[in-house]
Amino acid sequence: MRSDAKKNREQILKVAVAELTLDPAAPLSTIAKKAGVGQGTFYRHFANREELVFELYQFEMQQVASLAEELLATKPPKQALREWMDCLAEYAMTKAGLASAIRQAASTYEFPGKSGYAPVQAAAESLLRANEKAGTIRSGVTHDDFFLATAGIWQIDSQSEWRSRLARLMDLVMDGLCTGSPESLKDKPPGT
Repeated sequence: MRSDAKKNREQILKVAVAELTLDPAAPLSTIAKKAGVGQGTFYRHFANREELVFELYQFEMQQVASLAEELLATKPPKQALREWMDCLAEYAMTKAGLASAIRQAASTYEFPGKSGYAPVQAAAESLLRANEKAGTIRSGVTHDDFFLATAGIWQIDSQSEWRSRLARLMDLVMDGLCTGSPESLKDKPPGT
């Protein structure tokens, strides 16, 4: 891809994330205009709304997954997991409109392979295994367990004052992950 074409594509994606987060039904013409490209250029990159949304979904999921790698490389496992949980929750709340656009697109478009979520599952698994190895969480927690435990994120109204509720929910999930871990049992008398 030529550098100007790559720049146009990146600009379209950047604008599309912002616009679809605010309004899942944002017109493609508005996205193209705000990205500074013509309709023809837009449609050379994305034949339809569903293709655009699918690309955004893959891009956003990869960003969330990459953050886990960065945190594990620079922080102790427990801190990396907790910071990632906070970022994942923040992402879910601030991208609620984008999630609606994804659901709308998925209802009419067969996403190729439906594997866009796999990097986030792998990231969670990586964080969980690092913590299990460090003895900071109970053993045997899977990424499925983790995502079921954090599913309350999607019950919080993104139009309300959600930050304190979200922090409390993530505290509860983290406490649950840590209960029964070797680290939590280390200083307790036997039989307690």
